[in-house]
Order: sequence, then structure tokens, then C-alpha cells
Amino acid sequence: MSRPVRFGVTLPQIKRTWEEAKTAALDLDARGYDSLWVCDHLYGIPVPETPIFEAWTQLAAVAAITKQAKLGTLVTPPFFRNPAVLAQQIATIDQIAPGRVIAGMGAGWYEAEFRGHGCAFPNTRERLRALEESVEIMRRMWTEEKANFTGKHYSIVDASCSPKPAKRPEILIGGGGERVLMGIAARLADTWNNMAAFQAELPTKVAALHRRCEELDRDPDSIEISQQCVVIIDENEAAARKSLEKANKIYGGHMGSGLEEHGIWGGPERVIECIETHRAHGVSLFVMEFFGRDPQIPAQIFAEGVMPAFRA
Repeated sequence: MSRPVRFGVTLPQIKRTWEEAKTAALDLDARGYDSLWVCDHLYGIPVPETPIFEAWTQLAAVAAITKQAKLGTLVTPPFFRNPAVLAQQIATIDQIAPGRVIAGMGAGWYEAEFRGHGCAFPNTRERLRALEESVEIMRRMWTEEKANFTGKHYSIVDASCSPKPAKRPEILIGGGGERVLMGIAARLADTWNNMAAFQAELPTKVAALHRRCEELDRDPDSIEISQQCVVIIDENEAAARKSLEKANKIYGGHMGSGLEEHGIWGGPERVIECIETHRAHGVSLFVMEFFGRDPQIPAQIFAEGVMPAFRA
């Protein structure tokens, strides 16, 4: 399946004001970016005291002021919220921005924010089980008149969600687990997202996802592949390389693993080549964090120098 390339951008959220987030959202929406994203953390990373906006509250506000970009989280874990209540939250945002909400879901990893907020943080296997139950409940809430489900972590009885979205919101499941997590994605998700930390392993991860799809008799081409990534772009490659050196020091392994060899950086022409390399591995959605003191400057360079190459 040949999918059109979609470009998403993360919004200001950590140590930022609402005015900064609002200005960025309006600018990115007007420039034609396909989606806007926030991380679903309760603590700023890596220091818990770092100010951070709550994800779904921020997206509800952004939904009211934007016109076309889709809106998603990367990613919402279980145990922060009851999934039936979350389904209704998302359905409400869909009323504000019809057809534009993406439910980005994952297992979570930052134990301190779970414990600090009184949320359960079981082992990875159980978090994945809770993730699967959460997504199943949300799908039922959006599509069934009275939803019922009995699981280990969550159960609902004749739960209703009204008003429902006219069309079920897209579901993205993100993470690097090649067996269980990708199995959940293959069964329940519209999109699987490869974390930035695994960008260098993209071909291996995609091959694993395709195996899980085949095991479930799902056409691998029916699930979209997205890549979370730092994008370093400047007017020319020399200027971008200087920023690359800074980014390597700032991001480390979480977002910056293999940036020079496997990441997306350079002047517009080189960035286009990097995107084409990712496309060759099946990526059609890019969830990008622009590097720079003022990320709206690289966002402008990207919109003017890169996006036209992928808009037929």
C-alpha cells in the first residue's frame, strides 16, 4: 500500500507557557503540518519538578483553536486514567475537532511519575496487559451502544459514551517490544510508532511488526508505520551539523540515539534524502521534534524547503 507522507510536530509543553504553545499550534496548523502532538507525562523529563502541561487538557485547548491538523499523544499509558473515562474525554475532544483526534497509547516506563501520583506500576507484562484492555475498552465505548468488558485490570458494565465520534478515532500504539506490544498493535491499532530511541533499529522493528501481522492474518500494509524523531534542519548542511553536535549532547540516548548516522538532519535537500530512507522502510508518518532555540524557525524551513517535495 502506498501511503501519503504525513508530517506531525510536537508542541511546546515542558517549561513553556500557554501563549507559546498556542502560538506554535496556530503557526504549525497554518503551515499545513498534518498533526500536532504532546507527550503524556505527569512529570517533566528527566527532573520531576520540571513544569509540564497535562496532555489531554492541552489537546482540548488546541482542538478549539486549530482547523485542520490532527491531534495526538505520544503516548498515553494505562493507570493514569480509567480507559472508559478517557474514551469519553477523547469523544468530547472529537466534538470540538471532528475526526482529528489520534489516541496514541503505550505501556509507560517512567516509574517515578506513576508512584508519585498514586498510580499502579506493575511489571512490563502487566502494563502491556492493561494497555491491551484499555484499547479494547475504548474501541467498544466508541462503537457500541452499551459496552461491556471484563479484564484483569479493567471492567465495564453497560457503559455508554454519548455523543460518540462520527468515526472511530485513529489508534496509535507506540513502543519497541517486538513480541507482545507489536502483537497488540497488529490486533488493535491503525498505526504503530517506532520510538526515537529505536530509530537505528527501524528495519528490524518493521520486520517484527510484519511477522506479528502475518501471525494474526492481518495485511501488514494495513497498519501505518510512524517514526518519532528529532529533526535538525537549517538553511545548509554546515549550519545543521553545528546544531547536530549540540543535539547529541542534549538528547543522549532517549531521543538522540544514532542521530548522525540514522537521524534526520541537514539542509533541506539532505533532510529530503533522510525522509526517503525512512520511507523505504515503510514509514509514512513522522512525529517530529524540531531542534533549536526557537523551533518555529526550523519548522518554517522544513515547511518551505521539504514538505513541497512530498505534496503531489
